[in-house]
Amino acid sequence: MGDQAQVCAILKTTDMAATIEWYRAVGFELRGHTPATGTPTWCELARDQLVVQFLDGETPWPGPPQLTGCFYVHPASVEAVFAEVRDRVEAEWGIETREWGARELTLRDPNGYYLVFTEPADRVEADTAAGQDRPASL
Repeated sequence: MGDQAQVCAILKTTDMAATIEWYRAVGFELRGHTPATGTPTWCELARDQLVVQFLDGETPWPGPPQLTGCFYVHPASVEAVFAEVRDRVEAEWGIETREWGARELTLRDPNGYYLVFTEPADRVEADTAAGQDRPASL
């Protein structure tokens, strides 16, 4: 399917500039926004096959931004994501090896949405056994 996302979430924000800035700081690509000039009221950002769109201003959803869950992102390496973002944003928790066999790093965006960067813990163990230097936890 090429670069086309199979699932795209559209979320509410009350501060588009801060949202775009935060997502770009954690490695998301700004793929589009409207209007072309001035403060955007819509944008699309993508990273590691996760595509999110944000709406600001008048939206079809009443109340503040909210989500009773999280978005799982599957990067090539959770360690690499942490190295990329650790000086830019504070991790909510992680990197942790979870009881379900995943190593996870959780970030919380300015709207309160959680992004969980995850990889199989056994892949990390295999990389370590093959001589690639990866710490067990941070």
